[in-house]
Amino acid sequence: MPEAPLLRLEVEVFLYHEAALLDDWRLDEWLALFTPDCAYVVPTTDLPEGDPAHDAVFIDDNYERLQGRVTRLKSRHAHREYPSSRTRHLVTNVRVLQASEAEVEAAAAFVVYRIRSGQVAPYIGHYRYKLARVDGGFRIRYKRATLDLETLREHGAVSIIL
Repeated sequence: MPEAPLLRLEVEVFLYHEAALLDDWRLDEWLALFTPDCAYVVPTTDLPEGDPAHDAVFIDDNYERLQGRVTRLKSRHAHREYPSSRTRHLVTNVRVLQASEAEVEAAAAFVVYRIRSGQVAPYIGHYRYKLARVDGGFRIRYKRATLDLETLREHGAVSIIL
């Protein structure tokens, strides 16, 4: 696909905004970035191409499950995240893969640093997005965060939002 620099810039600004909301723990605002028919998937490290329809994945959320995740992370019931971890999402190598009037498919690389209890754990991987064009902006219809890690042994779990 020929490079569309202005569209790529719009996508970058949107992805940076999403990252800032997560780092600032503004989870309700982050949730508002998703469409009601969304999907958010994080495949397991041993099966990065895994399909939630027939493979085990770490996360396979629709909008309702994302709402529950946000509610839980903001409460004392998320023991791994109370008090909440500090995170820093670094998003780079943003590419527009396909674009139509209704949707933009994009990819990016990420590193998310999680700081908790004196430990720093990096989560490294890449994103795939399907962004719906809504009211002159974007909303996330599909997000897939694929980890490049071979195991979560040192990390313990994915209790933060990638």
